[in-house]
Amino acid sequence: MSTYIILGNFTQLGLKTIKKLPDALEQSQKLAKSLGGEYIQLYITMGRYDFVGIVEAPSNEAAIKALLTIGIAGTISTETLVAIPVEKAIDIIKELP
Repeated sequence: MSTYIILGNFTQLGLKTIKKLPDALEQSQKLAKSLGGEYIQLYITMGRYDFVGIVEAPSNEAAIKALLTIGIAGTISTETLVAIPVEKAIDIIKELP
């Protein structure tokens, strides 16, 4: 499984329909599970981003499918980061010439 950090903001439509957020979260969790992934944690934040999510997915393709499916609704915009555990990064660094 790969880990992804999702930085997101609510669009104007998302803010207008914010009371539907609990249902939308439930649907997005079901979508993630149907694609073999899961939500690890989701935070509502203050500052540059309205929310930060930590999710796992079996592949980049599954992650993209989930993000695009959710994005079609037009209620959020996201920036997604692939998260590599520091232990793996250290292993990669040790292999550098």
